[in-house]
Amino acid sequence: MSCWIGLRVGVVIWGLLGLSWPAVVLADPIVDKIEKERKALEQLKDQIEEKRKLADEAGKKRESLLQGIQTLDERVLHYRQAHLEISRKLKKKDQEIEVLNEQLSGLRGSVRERQDAILARLRVQYMEGRFGQWKTLLASDSYGDFQRRLQYLSAVSERDFALMGTFRTDMTRMEQAERQREEARVGMLSYKHSTEKQLAEMKSVKKEKKVYLTRITHEKESYEHALQELERSASRIDSLLRELETRRRAAPVRPPTGGMAPRGAKGALPWPADGSVISFFGRQKHPTFNTYVQRRGIEIKTVEGSDIHAVMPGSVVYADWLKGYGLVIILDHANGFFSLYAHASKILVTVGAQVEAGHAIGETGDTGMTGENTLYFELREGAEPLDPLQWLARR
Repeated sequence: MSCWIGLRVGVVIWGLLGLSWPAVVLADPIVDKIEKERKALEQLKDQIEEKRKLADEAGKKRESLLQGIQTLDERVLHYRQAHLEISRKLKKKDQEIEVLNEQLSGLRGSVRERQDAILARLRVQYMEGRFGQWKTLLASDSYGDFQRRLQYLSAVSERDFALMGTFRTDMTRMEQAERQREEARVGMLSYKHSTEKQLAEMKSVKKEKKVYLTRITHEKESYEHALQELERSASRIDSLLRELETRRRAAPVRPPTGGMAPRGAKGALPWPADGSVISFFGRQKHPTFNTYVQRRGIEIKTVEGSDIHAVMPGSVVYADWLKGYGLVIILDHANGFFSLYAHASKILVTVGAQVEAGHAIGETGDTGMTGENTLYFELREGAEPLDPLQWLARR
């Protein structure tokens, strides 16, 4: 007790003297413990934040599977478009060279004719000698004959002068055409090199996509994540169609945009593309994993770049990219039916456009979750998927 009183007296004296109390004396075990707990809590927060970042990165990686495919598809389409543009320029250059060749052929014939005419005149002049023209004039038997002979010689001289001028002009035009042809040939070689480069780039990206798809379909975790993303894309389609159907029901009643009644069209609709069916409607099992998928449509194997046709009259309500499906076109047939066309390489229509049955709305390709040229086709009544094979014409 006396020690404690002494300590308090000492504190008072130190305070009166304006001196600070030594840290070693004021140290408190509870304060130390709180400080340690605080530091441990901060470390724990850092660890939690690090794990959260890793989890976000993993989630982004999973979410990027279909986005990765779409990025590759966009690169392929860029190279394909560049290749088509260069091929168009190459064809134009080829036509230009063909026209120049025809011009050169005509000019060479004209030059040869004028050369022959000039040589013939030179031979005549050589045979007549230096004073041939004077001899002709002096042989006149009257003044009138002299005038006629003089006019004739003047006309001959003018013709010879014009012949030489035309010859020089043709030679200049021929030289110019040959220069243009050479420039066109150099340009054509440059375009050929560029188109080969674009083809090589396109093949490289296609190979990269094939490897990417193989990894997804052979790794169960990646495959399941891709399926989840596909399901989200499919749900997006469902939501869009339900929204369109709701708007349509709320709008004033209007007749279908075509003369074909939907129920009467069952088993008689034209095919959206030429080819064979390689994937069918309904529940299907993955050949490697014990996983089932519910397909809402069919896949038709096609030749790349072949036309995609509308199966019924309607209006375009969607024409853009959709993850997993590639380039997608959705038509509203205004009779309760919708049709969807996916994996396109090119879209030929815009949203709001009216199309007739059989109208070309796009070109087939391999965009989206597919490694070959296919058309994915869905037919829906409202948002409810139907088996397209029950509606398409038998063949």
